[in-house]
Amino acid sequence: MCGRFTLFVVGVDLAEVMGLDAPVDLKPRYNIAPGQEVLAIRAGAKAQREPCFLHWGLIPSWAKDSKIAYKLINARGETVHEKPSFRAAFSKRRCLLAADGFYEWQGQGKRKQPYHIRMKTGSAFALAGLWERWEPEGGDPVESCTIITTAPNALLEPIHDRMPVILPPEHHEIWLTAGPDHGATLRELLKPYPDEAMEAVAVSTLVNKPSVDDPRCVAPATLF
Repeated sequence: MCGRFTLFVVGVDLAEVMGLDAPVDLKPRYNIAPGQEVLAIRAGAKAQREPCFLHWGLIPSWAKDSKIAYKLINARGETVHEKPSFRAAFSKRRCLLAADGFYEWQGQGKRKQPYHIRMKTGSAFALAGLWERWEPEGGDPVESCTIITTAPNALLEPIHDRMPVILPPEHHEIWLTAGPDHGATLRELLKPYPDEAMEAVAVSTLVNKPSVDDPRCVAPATLF
């Protein structure tokens, strides 16, 4: 699964990677957790990309309450097109979720060692996501999202059995704009990212606390 990620590459650099016309006003984030608002990119009018903020943890339009969101922070790429919670969004409501790294925990005896997985270049990248709009009775609408996961690449395999789907820039447009009849093509994009472009750095267990959101989360563990 993907349960935490980072986004501290902001400003012009982030806008360029995500194909935005202008930077989004953001503060660096070092420990983004489920239930929080995350930056997403959707297909907007006139072929432009629309940045927005979505609740991390998908709430299907048919849900009776919002508690289901905590069970739907991730969607498996192998079955996302057929699961009731995700199939409508996969067909019509796909998005890119901006990140520059994510965390996974490796079991080491009785403890778990967190790793920050990122590009060797340090650049931002796009995670494959889905979004939904939920309208509770008597309440305000909530727009939410989930991160699609896949099998791990060779770098991640010793650490965890899943990884988020990272979409290279050449796949962003089709992911955002393809119609419902392109499901097979879209599913082909849900594969592990090449491991040679990435690195995994052991970091402090401070990241285990969602309340800690500062550069200490991504500092190499040997510093502590």
